[in-house]
Amino acid sequence: MTIPHASDVHAPESGAELRFVGADIPALADLANCIHCGFCLPACPTYIATGQELESPRGRLHLINSVVTGRTAVTDRLLGHLDLCLQCRACETACPSAVPYGRIMEDARAAIMANPARRQPRSWRLRSLVLRHVVAKPRVLRAALLFGRMYTRTGLQSLVRGSGFAARVLPAGLRRLESSAPVLDRRPFRRSGTLASPPSASARVALLTGCVHGELFPQMHEATVRVLARTGCEVVAPPAQVCCGALHSHAGDAEAARVLARRNIVAFEDAAVDAVIVNAAGCGAAMKEYGRLLRNDPTWAERAERFAASVRDALEFVASRDFAHGLGAVDGDVTIQDACHLAHAQRIREAPRTILRAIPGLRLREMETPDRCCGSAGLYSAVQSEMSATVLEAKMRDVAATGANVICTANPGCTLQLQAGVRRSGGDAAVRYVLELLDDSYRAGTPARAAD
Repeated sequence: MTIPHASDVHAPESGAELRFVGADIPALADLANCIHCGFCLPACPTYIATGQELESPRGRLHLINSVVTGRTAVTDRLLGHLDLCLQCRACETACPSAVPYGRIMEDARAAIMANPARRQPRSWRLRSLVLRHVVAKPRVLRAALLFGRMYTRTGLQSLVRGSGFAARVLPAGLRRLESSAPVLDRRPFRRSGTLASPPSASARVALLTGCVHGELFPQMHEATVRVLARTGCEVVAPPAQVCCGALHSHAGDAEAARVLARRNIVAFEDAAVDAVIVNAAGCGAAMKEYGRLLRNDPTWAERAERFAASVRDALEFVASRDFAHGLGAVDGDVTIQDACHLAHAQRIREAPRTILRAIPGLRLREMETPDRCCGSAGLYSAVQSEMSATVLEAKMRDVAATGANVICTANPGCTLQLQAGVRRSGGDAAVRYVLELLDDSYRAGTPARAAD
C-alpha cells in the first residue's frame, strides 16, 4: 500500500493555526529510523480495523514528519489520525528498525498541546483539564466516583444489567458506556505508610498506589502487598506520592506529567527503598521513562534517570524472587492478555507466565494474539469509544477461542476493559490480576508466618 502524499491531508480546517512548538517536537533522527517496510501494519489494531494507511504507524509517522519539516499543516483531519492511535506500542515490537514510536507520538501530542490554550484542540484541552483537575486530585476523583459507588450500592447497576434494560432502551453509545462502568462494591485502597512488615525481611520496597487504581480495584493492591510480604519484603507506600502522569503524557500534557514526576521522585527518594514496585503496566512504563520526560531539565534529569532505574513492575519483581514455596492448588483454565505497556513498552512477557505456571491446578491457555491491545488505552475507551469497542470485540473472540474461564492481565485499564468485554459478549469469565491468583495459591497452600 502506498503512503499518501502530504497534500492529501493539507486542506486547512479549524486546526490550521496549530503548529508543533515547544521542547517536545518529535526529533527528525527518530523519524528517520522508519524505512516504510510495513512490518508494523499487521501489528496495529487501528490499521487492522480500518485498512487505512493513515491509521497505521507508518502513515502517522509520515504525517508527523511532514508537519515537522513544514510540508503539512496541522489540520483537524490530521489531528484525528493522531488521536485515533491507541499508543499500544505494538509497532515497536514489530519494527526491525527500532523506531521509537511511543515517544514520537507522545512528543507530537505534546508539541500540539504546547500551543496557546486558545489554539489547542477543544477536545484535547478538555481532556487535559479532566486529567489535571480530577484524576490527579484525589479528593476530586473520590467525589466524582461517588456517583459510581451509589450506582453499584443502591442495586441500580444490577437491576439495569440483570433486566436487560440497557439492551432494550439505551442507544449503542450509552450501552457501551454503561457496560464499561466498574462494579464499585469494595472499600477503596487508600492506605499509606507501612503496609507490610514480615519478620526477617530481605528487601524494603515502596508500592505506587496510583490515582484511579486503588479506587476501582483495591483487591489488586491488597493481593500485591500480601504477595510481596510473603516473598520477604517490607512494603511501604509513601504518603506524598501522586498520580504517575502516564495519562497526561499520552494526552500530550507533558508539563503536567513533569510536575507529577518531580513530586513522585521526591516522595519515593524519601522512602529510602530498594525498589519502587508498580502493579499497573502503564504507570510502570511511564515511571521507567521519567528520565526522558525530564531530559531537558538540568536540575532533574540525572535524578530522574536514577529514580527510573529503581522502578520494577510487580510481576517482574516477584518472578525474580523465590516465590514458589508453599503454593496450593487453584483450579482453572486461564489465559493471559498481555498489557501493552508491559509487553511492548517494558518488554516483560515471561514474568506473568512464570508465575502462573508455578501455581498448581492452573492450566494456561494462550490466545492467538495475547499481546494485541484490548482497546482500553487509558482514556481511549471514553474518547474513541467506537474504535475501542471494535478492538475489544476482536480481543473477546480471541479470548473465547481459548475456552478459559479466567482472563489475567497486568493493568487496571485492561481489567476494566476486559470486564466490559465479558459483559457485552454475554460470557462469565473472571478478569483477575496475576498476583491475585498467586495470592489465592498462597492462601490455599502452606500458611505464612504471621507478619509484625
